Amino acid sequence: MSIAAPLRTPLFRRIWLASLLSNLGFMVLSVGAAWAMTVLTPDATMVALVQTAMMLPMMLLSLVAGAVADMYDRRKVTIAALCMSLAASAGLALCGFSGLITPWLLLGFCFLVGSAMALFSPAWQASVGEQVPREVLAQAVALNSISFNIARSFGPALGGIIVSVGGGSSAFATTAACYLPLIAVMVLWRRIPVPSRLPPERIDRAINAGVRYVIHSPQIRTVLLRTFVMGMAGSSVHALMPLIARDILHGNAKTFGLLLGSLGIGAIIGALAISRIRRHLSEEAIISSAAVLMGATFVVIATSGSVVLTSFALMCTGMGWMVALTLFNVLVQTSAPRWVSGRLLAAFGTAIAGGVAIGSWMWGQVAQNHGVANTMLISAAALAGTVLFAFILRMPAMAEADLEPVLPQDPEVNLAITNRSGPIVIELVYHVCADDAREFYDAMQKMRAIRHRNGGFAWSISRNIRDPEIWVERYQCPTWIDYLRQRSRSTPEEIRAHARARALLKPGTDVEVRRLLERPFGSVRWKENALDV
Repeated sequence: MSIAAPLRTPLFRRIWLASLLSNLGFMVLSVGAAWAMTVLTPDATMVALVQTAMMLPMMLLSLVAGAVADMYDRRKVTIAALCMSLAASAGLALCGFSGLITPWLLLGFCFLVGSAMALFSPAWQASVGEQVPREVLAQAVALNSISFNIARSFGPALGGIIVSVGGGSSAFATTAACYLPLIAVMVLWRRIPVPSRLPPERIDRAINAGVRYVIHSPQIRTVLLRTFVMGMAGSSVHALMPLIARDILHGNAKTFGLLLGSLGIGAIIGALAISRIRRHLSEEAIISSAAVLMGATFVVIATSGSVVLTSFALMCTGMGWMVALTLFNVLVQTSAPRWVSGRLLAAFGTAIAGGVAIGSWMWGQVAQNHGVANTMLISAAALAGTVLFAFILRMPAMAEADLEPVLPQDPEVNLAITNRSGPIVIELVYHVCADDAREFYDAMQKMRAIRHRNGGFAWSISRNIRDPEIWVERYQCPTWIDYLRQRSRSTPEEIRAHARARALLKPGTDVEVRRLLERPFGSVRWKENALDV
């Protein structure tokens, strides 16, 4: 399917065009902040900390932001985050025009912008599935990557011109203005929220549910770890770009903008090529090839004194970086059930932002002690080393599974309980012929991860000693409302996994389900007037 297919949807087209302008403004801000820091201080670590200040909130706040994106109207969350970005950019511009800007104040405002982006990103990415049909979701994700990289291609050059003509303060004011169209489009979007039969989770439990889903999903876990490692090993080029322009190429703000533009052009080429690349290479081959390509270009950047050759190398860097990140993103989105999609995308944001933030600080320290060129060579070796992960944490293949939850029938309740009643113990009794015992056990082991990631605790499978044909699956949920949520999260793929175990039942038998309330009188102190809750 064509990469442009999602643009046939009017809503996505309007939002995409407005987001292109906001991305352009963000890149102008990045250029203005990075170059302003080189003017304020010659310290390489402080220059690298600009990148860290903008990315660190993504690592610290993404899980909270992901929970918020799943709990509340994603459109409203997006608008709130954009308004926060607008206020921070405008505040930075006012301080700059007033002559109050200092290195640490600059980092503080960059941290505020990064915090707004941390809140924005999960709600924004999770809402893409509501803007386009699922069959073009991968193309929509790629188009959003292209939008950012079109801005990366032209934004740095524009930012360099604005900085050289009007200074960093003008760049910050331009950024604030560029957020306005996207705010207007999101306000005009008449999103129809999907009503939930259950009340929203508490924020701490929502975060816990997201973390548990990641822990008990091997595919998601692998993608996130590989994302973190790639971000940390490859972040040197983003963190040290101003120093590459100043120290290796002996350039100015326009040179810096040209280098960032080259990186962005390469990223656009990579995003456009990702569909074709996926048809010929496996996911592991794509990620490993991208790492090798980036490592080779880092060697060229470190040893070249030519603006033209370095720009070409950065185009190749951008291709490898964007192909890898787009594939990571698509793998997470196509593996995320709707109920937890915001939290999984937040975990993805945490992985890439954490890798880039830690890597930026690390490479800044190395550059301060060993020089920019040597740092790029060390980073190249680190990227080449990530290929070894192919032997221990191989990238999963992409699966087009149906991830829409299947709403079950309400369970029969003949006891006066409330949503807070609990703990709830669930026991499922199976009758399985002895000849099928091993196959049944293996099938039930797959249910362990499913129960845990959907909200169950203390899962176990037991076999009756007196009658070996009787098996008991047991798990708990903290409260009745947690149990109802756990039941409502099952996807068709998970139901089919349970059906494979049920297919081994002894003919003429069915699963017996028991739902038990622990401490049925609310306390170990049994009183005559205790409520049955």
